[in-house]
Amino acid sequence: MNSLWITIVAVGCVAAGYFLRRLLIESKLKRARDVADKIVQEAEQKAETAKREAQLRSKDELYRLKEELEREMKDQGDKLRQFELRLLQKEESLDRRVDSFEKRERLLAKRERENAGRERELNVLKEKRLALMKDAQQEISRIAGLSRNEAREVLMSEMISEARERAGRTIRDIEADTREMSEKISREIISTAIQRCATEYAAETSVAVVYLPNDEMKGRIIGREGRNIRALELATGVDLIVDDTPEAVIVSCFDGIKRKIAEVALERLISDGRIHPARIEEVVAKVRKEIENQMVQEGEQALFEARVGKVHPEIVKLLGRLKYRTSYGQNVLQHSKEVAHIAGIMASELGNDARTARRAGLLHDIGKALDHEVEGTHAEIGASFARKYGEAPAIVEAIGRHHDTDLREAQVGTVLIQAADALSASRPGARREVLESYIKRLEKLEQIASSFKGVNKTYAIQAGREVRILVDQEEIQDDGALMLAREVAQKIENELEYPGQIKVTVIRETRAIDYAK
Repeated sequence: MNSLWITIVAVGCVAAGYFLRRLLIESKLKRARDVADKIVQEAEQKAETAKREAQLRSKDELYRLKEELEREMKDQGDKLRQFELRLLQKEESLDRRVDSFEKRERLLAKRERENAGRERELNVLKEKRLALMKDAQQEISRIAGLSRNEAREVLMSEMISEARERAGRTIRDIEADTREMSEKISREIISTAIQRCATEYAAETSVAVVYLPNDEMKGRIIGREGRNIRALELATGVDLIVDDTPEAVIVSCFDGIKRKIAEVALERLISDGRIHPARIEEVVAKVRKEIENQMVQEGEQALFEARVGKVHPEIVKLLGRLKYRTSYGQNVLQHSKEVAHIAGIMASELGNDARTARRAGLLHDIGKALDHEVEGTHAEIGASFARKYGEAPAIVEAIGRHHDTDLREAQVGTVLIQAADALSASRPGARREVLESYIKRLEKLEQIASSFKGVNKTYAIQAGREVRILVDQEEIQDDGALMLAREVAQKIENELEYPGQIKVTVIRETRAIDYAK
């Protein structure tokens, strides 16, 4: 019984050990399979990573090879383009050489023709020389009978006559060549400037008329024993003329600023009704201040219209004062704006700086605002004033020399300002002259022209803008007529003062007269 249980227990133990061992083996096999699967997965992942890395390396290598290939192709293309450029340059050089050779051939052919012509001229000159030598021998034979002084005088007169004839012929040829082109260009420029400058203006006078509401106001203006009119004249510096003119009082003064102050002050006193010395002084002081402010505004407006930019405030004040300044009855500020406009147009046509020309034109008469206070001509005063307040040297020169007669070394802007000034001053109606001085100027003009030898008659026409001279055709030759016109023009410039320019025309004609009987 005990042995049976022992056997059963032993068998059970063996069986349990077998099952336990089998379970242990199966668990190890399972772990081994898991490890193997894990190893396989890791190997597959490593293989995939290696594959991807290989693909990336191959792509990088392909990209690098592609870049190298493109770089080599670009280098080859640059070399080809450079080669093509060198070929084009060589072709252009060859073309230029061919053109140069053709020009040289044409030049040589032209020179050959010129040489042939010169050779013919030389032969003609030789013939003339022989003829002249023969004439000279005859002349020497004739002179041989004269004394030494007589022969010298004859020779000198002939040489002077020949020299004058040659000089006149040379001047005529040179002026004929230049006049044709210069007159055409200048005519176009001046006509363009005049067409583009249409200003309306009437000449000013030295008096102003103040209209009254009734004639009783004249007594109030005069005041008791004339105290009101004296106070007004003393405060303004004008002359008040109270005459029989109905309902009007005349303000007379050559100073435009004083005349304007008196005119405005009188109008305000009349409208206010309170007229006595204290009130007159108060109103005049107030009006004077307003006029000064208006002058500054007028100067700024002139700068704006001329488009010249900013200038010194002192120059602005003087520009405003020019509104009340006249020259030959022409308003100086209006004249300055017109000169600026014309000079700017002509400078644009010539390709010069139009802004500088307009600035110089606007300021060219600035000295007229100070010429009654400072010694010197208005050109000198204006140039000094402009230089003092920082204007450019070209503008200072144009201001200081716009009335000079010799402009051979002047800048282009100075010549333009002088031309524009003459155009503005010579417009019909721009200036007025006293009849007596006008007649004297015409008589002086005819007198100067008649003072030359060989002149028969002279006529001053075109309101003194032209003088026509009729000469004796036996005493004055064609070349001498040219010299006479030049000499008359120079004498007019030296002895006569006139605005603008005067044209000198010399007329030489031959008349053949016969009678049918």
